[in-house]
Amino acid sequence: MPKVPGISKPAKASSRPVAMKPLHLPESVKPTEKSKLRIRWTYSLSILGVHALALLAISPWFFSWAGVVACVLGVYVFGTLGINVCFHRLLTHRSFACSTAMERGLALIGVCSLQEGPGRWVAIHRQHHQHSDERPDPHSPLVAFFWGHIGWLLVTNDQTDTMQLYHRYAQDLMKQRFYMNLERRLNWLWVYIAHAVLFALVALLVGYGVWRDWSGAAQFAASVVVWGVLLRTVLVWHITWSVNSLSHLFGYQSHDTGENSRNNWLVALISNGEGWHNNHHADPRCAAHGHKWYELDVSYISIVVMEKLGLAKRVMRPGRR
Repeated sequence: MPKVPGISKPAKASSRPVAMKPLHLPESVKPTEKSKLRIRWTYSLSILGVHALALLAISPWFFSWAGVVACVLGVYVFGTLGINVCFHRLLTHRSFACSTAMERGLALIGVCSLQEGPGRWVAIHRQHHQHSDERPDPHSPLVAFFWGHIGWLLVTNDQTDTMQLYHRYAQDLMKQRFYMNLERRLNWLWVYIAHAVLFALVALLVGYGVWRDWSGAAQFAASVVVWGVLLRTVLVWHITWSVNSLSHLFGYQSHDTGENSRNNWLVALISNGEGWHNNHHADPRCAAHGHKWYELDVSYISIVVMEKLGLAKRVMRPGRR
């Protein structure tokens, strides 16, 4: 099992709330007297553009029940399996193991959530664990809620925008050509675009096969892309970002972890288990984030099903120590 950096120290069981302390911007992003925060314009405009296109879902012309189904299923497939199970629990914390083909297939599914490549995602999350709610934490909401939710993505940060981040926190992935190639030349973006085109082509052919009319087929394909790709991408974005923001501000603590991670019912519900964040910070390598019987964790259930089917092994469970 490879060494995984950025893991929190073991925590003690506790119901005592930890007081929130204000946190200033990391030194690497603080403006000097002669400069201002440097906006990542390409990134910021891209996020704004995808949100704007997703708003097309409110137009009746772009509505179809097939699009709604594609959106709901996509949140599970690309969000739960791609981000929660693969990027987070498998690649970041090695909470379980699987075949190389399965791991890379899940990684490509995760890339289709447009949260950059696995290497950068893993490195930033490991950095978050190592410095949770301290100044080097890339996205602590103790700076401000907006900062923890999305603001940190919109500005340059010398600690997260260089190759040193990969070398320090994701060296185990960067040694593999597959993950290195995804980071190069924005290949992760081309994977996302390719999957969107595939959605459109399949929906267009299905639509033509049903109505024998290209205009109706085009409208059907547009609805599937708007709902099943664009709106789903935005939903998964905010679900992931809510773990960073809401789960460090609101909720209860079952463990004294020395930082402000919380178990948040709302986030756990919409994220299929990622909202049991205090449990996760107390035992980062554990595949189960819900530790009590009422803490539903669909992501962990998915891993257990994979294990039963012979697709996952060495699943790290609560209390294994």
